[in-house]
Amino acid sequence: MENRSEVTDFNLLGLTDDPHLQVPLFITFLLIYTITVAGNLGMLLLILLDPRLHTPMYFFLGNMSLVDFSSSSVITPIVIGQHLTGNKIISYNACAAQMFLFTTLICVENYLLASMAYDRYAAVCKPLHYTTTVTINMCVGLVIGCYIVSFLNACIQTGVTFSLSFCNSDVVHDFFCDVPAVMALSCSDKQVSELVLVYVVSFHIFFAILVISTSYIFIFGTILRMHSAAGHRKALSTCASHFTAVSIFYGTSMFMYLRPTSSHSMDTDKIASVFYTIVIPMLNPMVYSLRNKEVKCAFLKVKHAFILSRKNKL
Repeated sequence: MENRSEVTDFNLLGLTDDPHLQVPLFITFLLIYTITVAGNLGMLLLILLDPRLHTPMYFFLGNMSLVDFSSSSVITPIVIGQHLTGNKIISYNACAAQMFLFTTLICVENYLLASMAYDRYAAVCKPLHYTTTVTINMCVGLVIGCYIVSFLNACIQTGVTFSLSFCNSDVVHDFFCDVPAVMALSCSDKQVSELVLVYVVSFHIFFAILVISTSYIFIFGTILRMHSAAGHRKALSTCASHFTAVSIFYGTSMFMYLRPTSSHSMDTDKIASVFYTIVIPMLNPMVYSLRNKEVKCAFLKVKHAFILSRKNKL
């Protein structure tokens, strides 16, 4: 903490200073956040209410919905407030807290996707042993492990970033306190910090990608050996939603974090940041629900139960 300079606040530059865009952006982000909250909490509620969804895959998906809701809530309300009030100042401690929470949650999602890939491998490649291979105790252990590793990762990234001195500028060229944007402000020698960031993020991303890739190699090998067209369709539909979510998540994550801060284009980074902090948490429930018959059936069941209860009250 001795390296902290006189900087006590950061000025988030935001997406734009154009006054004509403030109201449209406010409405857009408010709508996105409303859909995100409704989609993720709705998915979590369906999983809790329908006994047919009390399976390992939906246990992971429920945690994914909770993480998406939480990560969006760390960022999006602040962005909405920026466009509503025009106040883009965030305190030093609030900036560090936002960075820590978001880094933890995004890393949890990284490992949840890897855990879900293993679950899909067991369901497709070892269906007869699925219930004994993927037990509830194993799922709980994996999820707890996701949170512990992510907590340690956030401690490292946030600690490394805020151990630097900030003496030249307090203007963060982003709409939230992301690691590359805050690190770029430092007047300290950032070479070691950048290397730590790249190596730590690379380890987490590529370890999860290794698990996912290995799982899908075995899955596709099993699918190719199937002689039934119905079996092909069932196996592919089982993995399609997860594969879509993986592609979206890792595409933007690698673009943002696996480059030194000196090569970052601020405008390009802002667009990527909006996508993976605000848009992806909204898309995930849609990806998993629109292509999933069990979720649709659970939704219709809850809907019919709600309508029936309303009729009984009347």
